[in-house]
Amino acid sequence: GAHAQAAATTAVGGGDFLGGRNDLRAARVIRAGDQRQHLVFAELRVFYQVDRSRRHFAQVVGGDFGVVKENPACPRVLIIGDSISVGYTLAVRKELAGAANLLRIPANAGPTTRGLENIDKWLGDKPWDVIHFNWGLHDLKHVDKAGASETTDLRQVPPAAYEANLERLVARLKQTKARLIWASTTPVPEGASRRVKGDEAAYNAIAARVMRAHGITINDLYARVLPELEKYQHPKNVHFNDEGSVFLGKIVASEIRKALEQTDVQQE
Repeated sequence: GAHAQAAATTAVGGGDFLGGRNDLRAARVIRAGDQRQHLVFAELRVFYQVDRSRRHFAQVVGGDFGVVKENPACPRVLIIGDSISVGYTLAVRKELAGAANLLRIPANAGPTTRGLENIDKWLGDKPWDVIHFNWGLHDLKHVDKAGASETTDLRQVPPAAYEANLERLVARLKQTKARLIWASTTPVPEGASRRVKGDEAAYNAIAARVMRAHGITINDLYARVLPELEKYQHPKNVHFNDEGSVFLGKIVASEIRKALEQTDVQQE
């Protein structure tokens, strides 16, 4: 409807969620319990094949992002990322309640190519105090020449292009004057569909080189969650269970809080 169309064009912000009113649900489960769950996020549709026992997508869409009513006295924080960040957004918001307006883009950020296409729209025209961002899991996807997901040597965004794209995205993000925090890409387990374990480490090394060159803080989610994968990550799946998303959310909130404290010190 009209609200959903408005939602798809702007970053999450303002007095309500994605420009919609109370009647807009940003995420909802369609045919819950079916193996193929249909995730509607604004009017962006993504299909995932998941096991009945896995609750990741139910967790993502079941927790209504709802209306984001901003407190003008609080700083504005934006999360940019893929479905991993969708999973931890609510946990971050809970941790920062009363301290920040925690908002996120109205979509899965996908690969860096999608980021370049949408970054201006996602940033909008309001100022940001802190931006926590990541691209990677969709860049390193193995695809064939037709774009179908396969375990081949072809990636959706090859390493050299990934680095060049990150440079362009960082340059745009720096224009906001916000404090920037890069989140490293979380681990790819053995057997994960369309991805190969170890690729994320190579892409993280590329990203770290870019971020260090620009003096950007690195939130090493990869290293933090790596020892906890058996507890928090689904087998043969890059996604995390509820507890894993909360674990990541607390780490993200901690890094954002540090950035906000540094901003306060500079303003004094």
